[in-house]
Amino acid sequence: MRDKFLYLSSNSVFYIGVTTSKRFWWTSQRQIANQVGGRLLHIEVSMANKKEAWKDEMYGDEVREKIIEFAESGWSSIPTEERDMWFSRFKFWGVFHQRSGQESYFMMRLANTNGALTAEQLRVIGEVADEYAAGPVSNPEFGDTWIDFTTRQSIQLHWLKLEDVPAIWEKLEAVGLSSRSSGGDTMRNISGCPVAGRDKHEFVDAQPVLDEITAKLRADDDLANMPRKFNISVTGCREGCAQDSINGIGLEPARKRIDGEQTRGFNVRVGGGLGGREPRKARSLDVFVRPENAYAVVRGFVELYFEHGDRENRQKNRSRFFVDDWGTAKIRERLQESYVNWELRDEGENLRDEYTYNAGAAPEEGKHDHIGVHEQADGDYYVGLSVPIGRLTAGETIQLADLADEYGSGAMRLTRRQNPLILDIPESNLDSVLDSPILEVHSPEPSVFTRGAMACTGSEFCSLALTETKARMAVMLRWLQSNVNMPDDVEQVKIHYSGCTADCGQAMTADIGFHGMRARKDGEMVEALDVGVGGGIGDDPSFVEWIRQRVPADEVPGLVSNLLTAFAETRTDGQTFRQWVGATGKDDLTEFAEPEETDYQDPCLHDAKQSWYPFADKEGPAPTAADGTPLATESDDWRHRRSDHRRH
Repeated sequence: MRDKFLYLSSNSVFYIGVTTSKRFWWTSQRQIANQVGGRLLHIEVSMANKKEAWKDEMYGDEVREKIIEFAESGWSSIPTEERDMWFSRFKFWGVFHQRSGQESYFMMRLANTNGALTAEQLRVIGEVADEYAAGPVSNPEFGDTWIDFTTRQSIQLHWLKLEDVPAIWEKLEAVGLSSRSSGGDTMRNISGCPVAGRDKHEFVDAQPVLDEITAKLRADDDLANMPRKFNISVTGCREGCAQDSINGIGLEPARKRIDGEQTRGFNVRVGGGLGGREPRKARSLDVFVRPENAYAVVRGFVELYFEHGDRENRQKNRSRFFVDDWGTAKIRERLQESYVNWELRDEGENLRDEYTYNAGAAPEEGKHDHIGVHEQADGDYYVGLSVPIGRLTAGETIQLADLADEYGSGAMRLTRRQNPLILDIPESNLDSVLDSPILEVHSPEPSVFTRGAMACTGSEFCSLALTETKARMAVMLRWLQSNVNMPDDVEQVKIHYSGCTADCGQAMTADIGFHGMRARKDGEMVEALDVGVGGGIGDDPSFVEWIRQRVPADEVPGLVSNLLTAFAETRTDGQTFRQWVGATGKDDLTEFAEPEETDYQDPCLHDAKQSWYPFADKEGPAPTAADGTPLATESDDWRHRRSDHRRH
């Protein structure tokens, strides 16, 4: 254990003490509650956690120059024994090394607050994908080049070469895009209502708050090194589409009478999150803030977690566990004492009883996503497209950008359900948009299954995932559409697929959630899924109950069919799937969800992450040089290691 002491005054910070590696200069100016003279900050960090040691040496903005240096020198210039360390640091800049067997290939994640994009930006992303994101093998469902929309309203690109990263950054940054602070132990992309400022029924405009947090908080390099990743959401809409319940800190719309006047602002919730089969609903902090004070409270909680969050046990140091340990009363008290310089007000009246987004509510209660044609506050319209599982080819990406430019203002947004919106469409242009060929593929009126589908990256690229996700989900959706009939009043059944229990695909909040697993079938290792039901957000968040474990992937569509058939046959009039699950006992649900082999053909049942790519029929070329040619010595070494691993 080593200590750091920092003395903070109103306009300067003085370092006192030494880390094991270098001086730790923290230069951020902070609001200090009623302490004109400043205060002494004491942070303790154990060096037992190797990732904390790596971050202490270097993290945040300074990592960029090292990425550029390695890119100029090539993949082989990264010392083999240091690769884990550098890859951990690269993540802050959204540069992720792909899984084993894909050495020298990287994914890049962008950061665009609230899913905000322009047509020009999306077009450049499509062009970058077309030029740089073609891998050494095609995906049977999606071809050679594509982009992925994420569940935090951002975009990912795969199969990138490290040597190309500086050129990719140059192209993206020329149109105002960035990959900074989109991964690693830092504040991730800030989520919010994608139609903030345009929503016809918006309660309070959250866009200024989102912009302020982005400009002042996420941009602060002194707060780059958080104990773990940290999620922020702000929404002023009535549907609750930022899903504040599953964020580290979430601002939800609320009203409160102040000085005799009804005031609109936000209530504050903290400590929500998914993953590791230990989800938490965000808890009320019993604080109401006006929009002009919202930033300071968010910053205060971020700094509190930064200073006091656990940096030793990475299994228990997410902000949700910090809230478990401290409790909301203590957190509120500490915020008041040390982080804000006005008296915190008790929470106001929230609008949670109006929340319908991902809530499992009936369609007539309100919109549960942004798909379809919707009128804006100014009389124009936005159109939400369904992109099943969030994957768009490079060509489609450019087509979509052109469509937004031609018939709208060029403004676009991404949603938390992996779908794009085209904004500011005059009524006179609606027919032209709806007649566009790309809407025949990505419809604003999708089927009940495609509308509710989401999937994480899966074992195609992710080192944590146990199963492939996106191609399997695409094939499964087609099978369900052809083989399962749903009642006419059911518009959506949310099926979310995560390749592991980290739950990036948000399976815990689905009507039907999948977590990737492995199992043995007929003496062979196969990809398998745990199946849970009954999750949702809305006014009363709940997480799925797991009713079947380790079901071979080829038996899952039959299971879903049997479960949905039981739902259709036994539901009461107007009952949604989530409501039906809540009214049905676990034993009955388990019995209904009987695994069954059908004519469904699984795309990679037997891979179970044994090959370098789920759909490859030959050995992989990795690692490769900048032009894609194998680096023979490293490639041969890797093949020998894989061969030895399989024998043992």
